[in-house]
Amino acid sequence: MESIEKKRKSQSFAKGALIMSVGMLLVKVMGALFKIPLMSILGGEGMGYFNSAYNLYNPIYAFATAGLPIAISRMVSGDIARGRFRDIKKIHKISIPIFILTGSIGMLLMFAGSFIFAKYTHAPGVIYSIFTLAPTVLFACLISTYKGYYEGLHNMIPTAVSEIVESAGKVVFGIGLAYFTVKYALNEYNSNGTVFGVNYPNQSAAHDAALPFASSAAVLGITIAAAVGYIYMLLKFKIGGDGITKEELRNSPRPRTNLTLIKMLLSISVPIGLGAIIMNLAGVVDTLLVQNRLNGIMLTNPNALLSVYDGLIPDSVVERNTTHIFLWGCFGAMSTISMMIPAISQGISISAMPSVTSAWVQGTKEKIKSSIDSIFKLTCLISIPAGLGLAFLSYPIMDLVYGSLMKQPSEVYIAARIMSVAGIAVIFNSISTPICTMLQAVGRVDLPVKLLTVGVIIKIIINYALVGIPMVNVQGASIGTLICYAFVSIMALYFLCREAKITPDLKNTALKPLFSAICSASSAYASQGLLAKIIPYKLSTIIAIFIAIAVYAAVLLLTRTLTESDIKMFPKGDKIYKKLRKLHWI
Repeated sequence: MESIEKKRKSQSFAKGALIMSVGMLLVKVMGALFKIPLMSILGGEGMGYFNSAYNLYNPIYAFATAGLPIAISRMVSGDIARGRFRDIKKIHKISIPIFILTGSIGMLLMFAGSFIFAKYTHAPGVIYSIFTLAPTVLFACLISTYKGYYEGLHNMIPTAVSEIVESAGKVVFGIGLAYFTVKYALNEYNSNGTVFGVNYPNQSAAHDAALPFASSAAVLGITIAAAVGYIYMLLKFKIGGDGITKEELRNSPRPRTNLTLIKMLLSISVPIGLGAIIMNLAGVVDTLLVQNRLNGIMLTNPNALLSVYDGLIPDSVVERNTTHIFLWGCFGAMSTISMMIPAISQGISISAMPSVTSAWVQGTKEKIKSSIDSIFKLTCLISIPAGLGLAFLSYPIMDLVYGSLMKQPSEVYIAARIMSVAGIAVIFNSISTPICTMLQAVGRVDLPVKLLTVGVIIKIIINYALVGIPMVNVQGASIGTLICYAFVSIMALYFLCREAKITPDLKNTALKPLFSAICSASSAYASQGLLAKIIPYKLSTIIAIFIAIAVYAAVLLLTRTLTESDIKMFPKGDKIYKKLRKLHWI
């Protein structure tokens, strides 16, 4: 039987990236299975509460973890290359109390910040969702104790499985609790004319009054799911261990002191954590700034904004002065679909850290270049066609996913408008994460923080300027995101090549995938438009997507973009490569 040690060592970057990318994709698919029905239950306004709570959670979670999972992964992978297995054990041990402390502080910050956040978003109902989401910070930190450790050991399976377990829990608990909360509220209204003890004039008003509580119930499902994910990780570690053998520990040199390891962790994690906090603060900026600017338009020049959507915003939303929450909910519906792509690149990024770190520690320039080119190429192969596809087929895709679920058909149109720009932003968002991770792997943990800071400042300026223009309104947030991530991606790639002293193969890693993606997206747009005239609209979209995939694969083969190593990283890659070789397609 193959030993745990051999299994650990055999999990290459390609295999690890595949595991994490598939895992993250499944997580996002389950996330969509959670948020899409949730959109049907909550509608645009209810999702506005839900998304607002999450945008406060993200930077606080980033603060609580402070880059520690990535720092742990980097230190563990570096110590594996050096054979310092006793240090690896110590790193895990000292990280546990740190995560418990930071997770507890983060949870308290969410409780304390809820009132201020609700005031400045002009959405008092968001307090309930923030309160029920707060414990998730602690559970997420406890999970991170194990994630970074296993990732540094080149074992991506526990992280992927824990993410899937959490996502499944969200679907079961989140949807169930939200549905029964709305049902309970309406049953109370039908019996007593009240919702949670407050009288309402009609059923529509009663339903809307239940939305903040339904959003909170959905968030409670997320907290329960996080607790389940932590239990899985704890049992996995207690029962399965970490794969480090007694022989490896015996042959390992004397470990460094706890103080030395803590200093190393902090020196790596603080800059990384600052970068994560800054980017997650961008979400808070969007929530606060965008909703405030939209609310400002509705107070000073409502007709200018409403005329842009030509009756798409329901009168009931306008009458309740919640137009800004409604539009932000549509933005969130779009994000549920578009953020699937960066999730895949996040999987690549997680696998990239130990791979590039090992190559950097070993000091082999050829291996460093090979690792960087491979990671960058894989990211471009996935993110460019996906982003262009979302942009070219924004309405067909939104209609396919949400058309029969959204309470207001207008929400589909508004979300699709946003998607047409956000799809391009997705490409740069996806590319920036692995590049910044590779910068951290080669020792420049400070550069991503600096670049992300400048990027967020650019985003804030653009958001403030554009969202306040009635003709642009919420679309300004997509434009700001696009320019922000384009800046970060280009500059991070430049500094990565400078620090690693390599010249990337841009022709094969980026330009050929871009050309293939343009052909693919164009074929999807044309075929969907033609097919929609003769067959049902949703079916035409599905067929167009398959046509796009086929065209993309064909152009990649015709341009000789895919190499032997690219193909062999896929399941049954050896067999696929042999067949393509026989057909002279590669």
